[in-house]
Amino acid sequence: MGEDLIKKSSTGRLGVALSGGGARGLAHAGALAAIEEAGMRPDVIAGVSAGSVAAVLYAAGNSPARILELFSNRGFRDFVDLRPRYGGLFNMRPFEKLIRDNLNGYERLEDLPIPTYIGVTDFDNGVSTEFHQGEIVPRVVASCSIPIVFRPVNIDGTHYVDGGVLRNHPAWIIRQKCQTLIGVNVSPLKSHPQIDSFVGVALRTYNLMAKANQRRDMDLCDISVETPEIASYRTFDLRYVDAVYLSGYIHTRKALRDNGLWKTSKTTLSSTSSSSSSHSTDSPQPES
Repeated sequence: MGEDLIKKSSTGRLGVALSGGGARGLAHAGALAAIEEAGMRPDVIAGVSAGSVAAVLYAAGNSPARILELFSNRGFRDFVDLRPRYGGLFNMRPFEKLIRDNLNGYERLEDLPIPTYIGVTDFDNGVSTEFHQGEIVPRVVASCSIPIVFRPVNIDGTHYVDGGVLRNHPAWIIRQKCQTLIGVNVSPLKSHPQIDSFVGVALRTYNLMAKANQRRDMDLCDISVETPEIASYRTFDLRYVDAVYLSGYIHTRKALRDNGLWKTSKTTLSSTSSSSSSHSTDSPQPES
């Protein structure tokens, strides 16, 4: 299997598909760091929800370490405003600004140096769909708009919500656009969650839907990476981003080595490994 994958990669397109997962999406940055360390770089990339954030930031030229830095020492309230109207409790204007300010001048998906696809749910018609053209920021926000928590996003007269409602893993979008597909799932489901709020119930419902629909897309991947130990971190809890990043890095590195795709011993994690190690011993917060 390893030789087949090496042959595929050497002849052309490597695709990377990044799942939804809230704050656990910082594991995608770690996964991308491992892919780079193995001497590879995506020719095409797709993301859903948190995966769309990592995808567009990376495609716009931000390093994995820079993506981690953008979300370090921050909390959920740094990215949202409480505005309970028009179909959601919060808007994401601060989050929109952070994304826009870190796209290095790129405004539209079709202009990104790496072809990038964003998975969303067409809320009006009840189907999964994708964007690979158009203004980046509203499409990322749409892909991240968990129903009830955030209001649907109107794009060209159609309302869109989080892609994870129907397809939490975007392998289906780019399976036919690459020869070797690496999929990263950062949305493991914790048993016996702490349900103590309206938002907690909404998030648990969303996570159950995501679990139910992501397996078929994981099976489409040539290499499918999972990060089971981050299941206990809450969807919007940014206190453990270093540990989450490290989880994505470690599991992707192992998967690449197991499949014969590890080509270098160069270390790219040194800037975050010490802080990650200290965080990884903290007690994770129960999923809400």
